[in-house]
Amino acid sequence: MRRIIKTLFCLLLTAGVIACSSVAFTGRNRMLLYSDSEITSLSNESYNEMMATAKVSENKAQAAVIQEVGERISGALTKYLASKCQQSVLDGINWSFKLVQDDQVNAFCMPGGQVVFYEGIMPLLDTPDLVAVVMGHEIAHAIARHGNERMSQQALASVVGSVTGQVVEQKTSENGRVLFEAAFAVGTEYGYLLPYSRKHESEADEIGLYIMAIAGYDIEQAPVLWQRMSENNSQYVPEFMSTHPSDASRIRNLEKHMDKARKIAAGLN
Repeated sequence: MRRIIKTLFCLLLTAGVIACSSVAFTGRNRMLLYSDSEITSLSNESYNEMMATAKVSENKAQAAVIQEVGERISGALTKYLASKCQQSVLDGINWSFKLVQDDQVNAFCMPGGQVVFYEGIMPLLDTPDLVAVVMGHEIAHAIARHGNERMSQQALASVVGSVTGQVVEQKTSENGRVLFEAAFAVGTEYGYLLPYSRKHESEADEIGLYIMAIAGYDIEQAPVLWQRMSENNSQYVPEFMSTHPSDASRIRNLEKHMDKARKIAAGLN
C-alpha cells in the first residue's frame, strides 16, 4: 500500500511539473508523461501496421489535392513557428499525406505527423479550402500533443484506480503500446476521459483555423464544412454521449475564434 501511495505521489508530482508546458496557439496547460521520441516510435509502428493492409487510393486527382494542401499547410506552419522561435512544437513530427480507399467520412493524423484521408470524405471536400479545414484540424491534433496527453491521462487513471496491494508497474514499451492503442480507439465509456476528448476536438478546430489562416486558405469555409457535415449526418448522436462536439457546437466555436484567425492572417500580409 505504501508503495502504491509513494508511486502515485511521485507521478502526481511529476505530472504537476510537466503540466507547466502549454499547447501552441491556445496556451492551455497540459500534462505530458511521455517523451516525443516514445510517442513517435509508437505512432510510426501503428501507422506502418495500418498501411500494410490499407489500400492506397487510385484517385490521383484527389490524392494530389491532399498532398498539395498538406505540403502548403505544413510548410507555412514550419515557417510561422520558426518566426516565433517555436520550432520545438514540431519535434518528433514528420509529415506525410495519404488518401486511402475507404467509404468512411473520416480523416486522421497520427501523433508522428502521418495524415490519412478516406475517400468517403472527399465528396464533401470539393475545394482546396474545404480540404484545408480538415487538414488543419488533423495537423492541430499532432502539434497540440493530444495523443500524448490522452495517453498520460490514461496512465494516471490506471495508477489512481490500482487495487490496494497491487504493485504499480513502471512504464514499459508494451504498456505504452496498450495505452497508445486505447488512446486512439473509439471510446465506449462515458466519464473521466470523454470530456477531454471533446476538449481536444474543440481545441483542434480552433488551432486548425489559425493554421488555415497562416497558410492563406479561406477560413470562412470552416463553418461551411461543418454545416455540410451536419446535413450529411444521417444518424444523430447526442453530444454528451459522443467524443466529438456536435456540429452546431463546432460552428459556434469556430465563429468565436474567427477574429483572432483574421488577425493572424493580416499579420502575415
